[in-house]
Amino acid sequence: MGFFSKLFGKSTTEEKAVEKKVEESLKIGIVIGSVRQDRNAEAVANWMLDFARKRNDSQVEYELVDLANYDLPMLGLPLPEEQQEESAKTIKAWSEKMATYDAYIFVTPEYNHATGGALKNALDYVNPEVNNKVAGFVGYGSLGGVRAHENLRLILGELQVADVRTAVTFSLMTDFENMSEFKPADYHEANANEMLDQIISWSKAFKPLRDK
Repeated sequence: MGFFSKLFGKSTTEEKAVEKKVEESLKIGIVIGSVRQDRNAEAVANWMLDFARKRNDSQVEYELVDLANYDLPMLGLPLPEEQQEESAKTIKAWSEKMATYDAYIFVTPEYNHATGGALKNALDYVNPEVNNKVAGFVGYGSLGGVRAHENLRLILGELQVADVRTAVTFSLMTDFENMSEFKPADYHEANANEMLDQIISWSKAFKPLRDK
């Protein structure tokens, strides 16, 4: 900034440019939606995080959110008095974390034609925190987790979350060695790029609604 700018402050044009830069800044949470022991979700989520960060998207920050770090009680389940305070803190922490994001990428396995119970329960604890935000899906399973994605579309629709069309679908048969060691095929990168492009563009379009 020049001498006169320092003396008299920023011009209207400069102020608008700064405001526009702030407005377009996005934070996207990559949610590990499984809490099972020996889960594949963590490797898949780390792949997605690494892939997203390597794109160097301008004004976009990606962060992992591990559901296993939030010991959420089953919604509506009566708790012993000695557990209530700690559970309330956990629920509050989960709610506040989800509220910090403009968009989400849910990494989920498919169980019985649906997403896992832990992720469904976690989503039941939020609503206004996620309204007018955007979601994409990364799944894995015998059919790539597509039925879990369809299940999540119904749930998120009720939470006023807009989900993008393109998803990333890893097969337990071809993208995992012995169904446990994650070795994704290169062709998934095209879908990952398309999904991220959609998430970013939709998140920017929805930002005025979130800023009301």
